[in-house]
Amino acid sequence: MKWVAQCCNIEDAPRFGYRGFHLDPCRHFITVENVKKQLDLMSMFKVNTMHFHLTEDQGWRIEIKKYPKLTTIGSIRTEGDGSSYGGYYTQEQIKEIVDYAAKRYITVIPEIDLPGHMMAAIAAYPNLSCKGEKWSPRTVWGIEDLVMCAGKEDMFNFLGDIFDEIVPLFPGKYFHIGGDECPKTSWKNCPTCQKRIKDEGLQAEGKHTAEERLQSYVIKRVEKMLEKRGRKIIGWDEILEGGLSENATVMSWRGTQGGIEAAMQKHDVIMTPGSDGMYLDWYQGDSKIEHVTIPSPPRYLSSTYNYNPVPDTIKTLGLAHHILGVQCNNWSEYMYTNAKMEYMMYPRAVALSEIAWSPLNKKNFKDFCRRLDANSIRLDEHNITYHMPLPEQPYGSCDKVVITKDTTVTFTTSRPIKMVYTLDGTTPTPSSTVYTVPISVSGNTIIRIATVLPTGKMSKIRTVEVEKQAYAPAVKVEAPKQGLKIKRIKGNFLKVNQLELADGTWEYTDIDSLKDIKIKQIDDAATLRGANNYAAIAEGYINIPEDGVYYLSSRFEQVWIDNKLVINNEGDVKASTTNDSSVALAKGLHPIKIVFLSNIVGGWPSWWSKISIEMRKDSEQQFTEVDDSQYYKQ
Repeated sequence: MKWVAQCCNIEDAPRFGYRGFHLDPCRHFITVENVKKQLDLMSMFKVNTMHFHLTEDQGWRIEIKKYPKLTTIGSIRTEGDGSSYGGYYTQEQIKEIVDYAAKRYITVIPEIDLPGHMMAAIAAYPNLSCKGEKWSPRTVWGIEDLVMCAGKEDMFNFLGDIFDEIVPLFPGKYFHIGGDECPKTSWKNCPTCQKRIKDEGLQAEGKHTAEERLQSYVIKRVEKMLEKRGRKIIGWDEILEGGLSENATVMSWRGTQGGIEAAMQKHDVIMTPGSDGMYLDWYQGDSKIEHVTIPSPPRYLSSTYNYNPVPDTIKTLGLAHHILGVQCNNWSEYMYTNAKMEYMMYPRAVALSEIAWSPLNKKNFKDFCRRLDANSIRLDEHNITYHMPLPEQPYGSCDKVVITKDTTVTFTTSRPIKMVYTLDGTTPTPSSTVYTVPISVSGNTIIRIATVLPTGKMSKIRTVEVEKQAYAPAVKVEAPKQGLKIKRIKGNFLKVNQLELADGTWEYTDIDSLKDIKIKQIDDAATLRGANNYAAIAEGYINIPEDGVYYLSSRFEQVWIDNKLVINNEGDVKASTTNDSSVALAKGLHPIKIVFLSNIVGGWPSWWSKISIEMRKDSEQQFTEVDDSQYYKQ
């Protein structure tokens, strides 16, 4: 195609020199092909740095020739269902990625997270820990208590060897050393660590404990090791704890305060606060209908776009020059596929690129949305699975809407976008009825509704079942007592029907609180690898205070009311509630059965979930937890 452009001068420059995005192949591996795919996209939007998070409790992802067990053992974890998960990059593949990025003017910064988040390395070489215990890489998400022993020289010798192999692979000037979320329990109880504290004079001082000062000792010593190899360190904002050398750059993730403190101490800063829309694993819509991710309040596209990396305090103090730039992070615990990763990244990563490039006075979210609609064509051309706002319902979306009389069903979206729907059972198309006002319903109806871009591309279609019900009658129970009857059986159960022919013996008891359906046990290494799983079923009655339509929400495997399955979360990751339902109930007692499977699905232990049932009447805006006084047994 031939085209002609008018000759002109363009004056443009980025607001920040550091414009970054982060990839985490540790929790879920990202193939070389898909890393390149993201590099293509981000370079198109003038992002110039990729932060590559290569080591974690759940997996070691880079070949180290001197330590082959890091990949033969440390790269493979056992999932909650007993299957194996793994993957790693050879050094040749790392070179390939770094070269591919450089040709697109992107610098790749490696991260070896230390001294915490090292369970995968410890699994391969147990002597790196304080006690030398043998465990496998971490199965679940979260933070491992087992960390590298700061009292042993083994750790520093190991890191020196690691740096010798990794530094030559990444020609940039920075090396990220993590430094975050390092539990100090092991160090407090380790004679070798305590000896190091004594020998180095690291006793508690001011607001810092002795163990925090020990971490500072580790960070400073590692910094010198990397300095000898021609690299400057970057670390998460925890590296401020216990004191920090002047050349370290701080990555502020726990809000903006870490960045402010670092700049006031004359450190350079990269801003990446999760609460301000820079953590792209946070929800970007209603958690009740979006794909499951880390429990978090939604950070809509507007939240990400409107973030300003230079806090007013920093500007007022004249320290803005210490803010090198901004970065979005893609933590992959719940990014089970590359498509899911892209769904969480885009279009918020595009908003990041504009934060990093455009002057503050040139930003305009409405105009950004207009241009984003046009850029969605470019995303489609690169086969990106990006997020489109879903039609949401106020006070919590629900695919089962029970009514007792004529009413309306309202939908909203997180940014202005066209919605279309059908009521006749057909699949909506871009030319279907446009949603402009709440939909009137008077009886059983199926609402199929989706959002549509100007290109005609449609979001996932939501199917909302509207059912007209009479109030289900209460039952009469002679001399009910507060509490529930439960039974438990040991074993790793992933489906409810496995309980029908389960080996083992059921144990029966009564409980006064629904929370007691869960066995109180320590989250030790064995438990967090599924060694103490079990199933429990609680039965009794729930007291409904008045006639009404009630919306129910719970993370239990199943909830039955009046012998009908109301909530079914079977096989789901219980980090959120995505199967809410509603039912019309008369005042009084109704039979209830609650099924709880203590297991690990998708890296989430079900016992971490809130052990409760929440309800709200259709006239109310907030869910409230069902009180224990509402549960009865006979």
